[in-house]
Amino acid sequence: MKNLVNILKKYRVDVDSAITYGKYIAKIKPIFKKPATNKKLILVTATSPTPAGEGKTTVSIGLNDGLNKIGKSSIVAIREPSMGPVFGAKGGANGGGKSQVIPKEDIDFHFTGDMHAITAANNLIAACVDNEVYWNSSLNIDPNKIIWKRVVDMNDRGLRQITVTIDPKKNITYKTGFDITAASELMAIFCLSKNIDELANKINNIVVAYTKDNKPVYVKQLGITNAILKILHTAFYPNAVQSLEGNLALIHGGPFANIAHGCNTIITTNTAMNIADYTVTEAGFASELGAEKFIDIVTNELGKFPNAVVLVTSLRSLKLHGGQTGDLSIENIEALKNGFDNLQRHINNIKNFNIPFVVAINQFHTDTKNEINTIQKFLTQQKIPFSLCTNFANGSKGTTDLAKKVVTLCNKRSNPKRIYELADPLKTKVEKICKKCYGARKVIYSDLAQTKLKEFSKLKGYYVCMAKVPGSLTDDPTISVIDKPFDIHVKDIVLANGAKFIILLTGSIFRMPGLSKEPQAKKM
Repeated sequence: MKNLVNILKKYRVDVDSAITYGKYIAKIKPIFKKPATNKKLILVTATSPTPAGEGKTTVSIGLNDGLNKIGKSSIVAIREPSMGPVFGAKGGANGGGKSQVIPKEDIDFHFTGDMHAITAANNLIAACVDNEVYWNSSLNIDPNKIIWKRVVDMNDRGLRQITVTIDPKKNITYKTGFDITAASELMAIFCLSKNIDELANKINNIVVAYTKDNKPVYVKQLGITNAILKILHTAFYPNAVQSLEGNLALIHGGPFANIAHGCNTIITTNTAMNIADYTVTEAGFASELGAEKFIDIVTNELGKFPNAVVLVTSLRSLKLHGGQTGDLSIENIEALKNGFDNLQRHINNIKNFNIPFVVAINQFHTDTKNEINTIQKFLTQQKIPFSLCTNFANGSKGTTDLAKKVVTLCNKRSNPKRIYELADPLKTKVEKICKKCYGARKVIYSDLAQTKLKEFSKLKGYYVCMAKVPGSLTDDPTISVIDKPFDIHVKDIVLANGAKFIILLTGSIFRMPGLSKEPQAKKM
């Protein structure tokens, strides 16, 4: 590894204002000014994944290395890992092979403490809400109408539902639960705030409970915003590390895309665009989740659309969503061809955004020549630009073709479009996402969801944040092959007022994941 200070100097970053964590990790001062109009932003998304993922982060890091290799000034800006998935099914989120960000274990475990800071700030709010009830304060909070949950950065299904005892003598209790830190409203606010003042304003507007006469109680009424900002002050600085090839990577913020909006912090993307000519960022999971939220939510706050989109796919994922079971490394041309329906859905999603794009085929060593020829023939017939990426094995040499194609795409003029407009009615926004991005026939609401839909429809200018399983275009994780019409089932709707999110919980989704039967924690 190279001394990170030397890499920062190469990128003309102010090292005197950096906070260093040894030789290889630092926090750098965020740059809040609007980047020059000629700076290019590349969004990396994917087709529907396998449980192990499809190498989207690997391609993002590899593309950044490839852009630097062909002489471009480029930075990759990605999310930081949550320890939940690290110990759960997926493992780390640092890329793989020769396209990784390092030091890997430091990034996976604790890193610079951002996750802990957000967890602590979130739980301070919860403690202060309970304290207001304990002392029977003038806020007149109804303990049965406390909606703010505690969080922890771990997959712990046992905490989904708990009973909190505020005062055992007076029998003051209420039912609540924990969410994972990555799904919290505070994480969303942290990632969507352009500066400290905006962070404070969004925190102030969080609704934490309702009074006994059903009026909302806001964080600003608790009088603790300054304390929260002190906890988050250092965390708000972007984290800087390096790729295996010594190129700068900024890793900051970590919302999941299946239960949150799935993108790194706006200040990090903005900082990267101020420093380098090209910024590579990614949105979690597939295009119907992370990319949709990036286009419909993040671009509104960032003030910029991507200049190009990279749609990552793998033969493994297409075979899975084409009906292959068992070992996905086994050649299966029929399943691969069936999986082109899934690929086409995600291609159509990017076309809906009206942004130039390229398909990146993330090659695995088990992919056969016959399979590779089959997908290349399909994309050629569809007149879809593509690039075969071998960066896992070959580093930046395996992404120079992709890098050159991305540069070309970034210079094309486009007229980007969102799936919905903020002025649309809430129900219309939901239907547009479910029908245009998922391919659903209709949206079905539970009785509880219908009641909340009516209530929240009064709110104007709020984003829709869908909480849906990532491994299927449907809301059923057992359905990988879409061979008949399907509906999306909304079981509950949650308001995140500070983030201006209306979160719709679909199917069997939880905002606190559980561990898999054989979690990664057993294999370390």
